[in-house]
Amino acid sequence: MTPLSAIDILETARTLLFVPGDRPERFDKAVASGAGLVVLDLEDAVAPEAKPSARQHVEAWLAAGHPCAVRVNGHGSSWHDDDLAAVAGHDCVVVVPKAESPELLSQIARQVDAGVLALVETAAGVLGAQGIAAAPGVERLALGTYDLGAELGVSPDDGDAMAWSRGALVLASAAAGVAPPVDGVTGDVEDEELLRSEVQRAARMGFTGKLCIHPRQVGVVETLLQPTAEELQWARAVTEAVTEAGGGSAVVLVDGRMVDKPVVERARRMLERQADRRS
Repeated sequence: MTPLSAIDILETARTLLFVPGDRPERFDKAVASGAGLVVLDLEDAVAPEAKPSARQHVEAWLAAGHPCAVRVNGHGSSWHDDDLAAVAGHDCVVVVPKAESPELLSQIARQVDAGVLALVETAAGVLGAQGIAAAPGVERLALGTYDLGAELGVSPDDGDAMAWSRGALVLASAAAGVAPPVDGVTGDVEDEELLRSEVQRAARMGFTGKLCIHPRQVGVVETLLQPTAEELQWARAVTEAVTEAGGGSAVVLVDGRMVDKPVVERARRMLERQADRRS
């Protein structure tokens, strides 16, 4: 089987695990955690004086053939251009922080010949989410709750305060036909109940992935973002009933409930989510 590219992996990844770019001894451990996609971080997790060496470690990892994502430093910073040069031509996804400009995101995708994960973490980014999601080269959106919360003057853990922003990313992704978005981090790595509640809330809103900051979060998130046994049983019953009815646009009943084309599409997407497409 041909190995999947970083872009292919991103499309269905449920967990995206950040690893500081200046800690190369953690790269293999991050992969071993079972995370859907490892994100080597050149931005917030790396001190200014360590950024050049971190960039070298990341470039070496990419050159060794490891598909991953790389969060680069923001446009306008003194490190941005060098970061893009380091990842150009490699099998990676570029995570662009403070994503606001569709034109800039498309320019970055062309420049490095890679897909872009747009990290939306400003008010302007949320309001422009539709254009960002539709920009050529943008493969998926992610929500940066901490920076957004700071700008809005609200807690990043406040589900009500962040609900509109989450909804905006879900709608923008669906309208653009890209994969459903990735939710922001849960900062308290010790509180599993908080993690569970935040993942479940995001899933109800239409998110299918989550940013993680510690390997111990990966297993919990992976489990919670998979369809439940009951959901899969329902999805199989729906698709089987439609097949038995001859397919097409026929309306059938499953357990007394009407099943038409939109319901069938939802069931099929649920079954697709179950499949682990990583090789």
